[in-house]
Amino acid sequence: MLSAIDAAAMIDISAVRTQHTLSDILELVEYAKKYRFVNVHVLPCWVSTLAEMIRDIDGVYVGSPVGFPSGGEKIITKVLTAQQLIEDGVQEMDIVMNIGKLKNGNYEYVNRELREIVGLADKQIIIKVIIEISVLTDEEILDACDIAIQSGADFVKTGTGWIFEPVNINRIRKIKEYCGSQIKVKAAGGIRTLDDFIALHEIGVERMGINLHSAIEIVENCQKEWIKSLCV
Repeated sequence: MLSAIDAAAMIDISAVRTQHTLSDILELVEYAKKYRFVNVHVLPCWVSTLAEMIRDIDGVYVGSPVGFPSGGEKIITKVLTAQQLIEDGVQEMDIVMNIGKLKNGNYEYVNRELREIVGLADKQIIIKVIIEISVLTDEEILDACDIAIQSGADFVKTGTGWIFEPVNINRIRKIKEYCGSQIKVKAAGGIRTLDDFIALHEIGVERMGINLHSAIEIVENCQKEWIKSLCV
């Protein structure tokens, strides 16, 4: 059984909704300090602020999205966003794949876009590619995984969290089996319970994006179960 520290080291928390303000980010940072969540994720305009807040917290990283939440901006717009995020101190970038172009069969376009952005990071920044599995067929999911792998990204991520549906363990299992050791997998969207967390961990998912309330509950329940296991 995972301890609270082990669990938190796999969880990204975020304030990336339209209504989120500095007070929401301050709350995230306080909980990141308390539980040691691995990544605090904010919208691009807050990255420099967040970087200053957590610069002395070991093991907690500054995250932000590119092309969020639709992925439909032009390549130059995404590239400029990524450049600014790097300048502002981002340590992890979650790039929303251009899903419309993917579904239209424009794979060369999607691949070129990702390679340009990943190239900017120069292996100094962790890159995750969001593929939004809830709007893709099984075949499109595998094609999206191939493009993410070819781009040199570190993770393929299952969704933005903006299209709500329950976490689909079976589809994520297929993604993990298909990707193997070629790229890590981050599950995001609909992860609410310790059972969800454990199921995803057991199939090999390396990172999870979870809303703050559920993340705290999962970590605290992990700790309780870990303590129980020591007493058996």
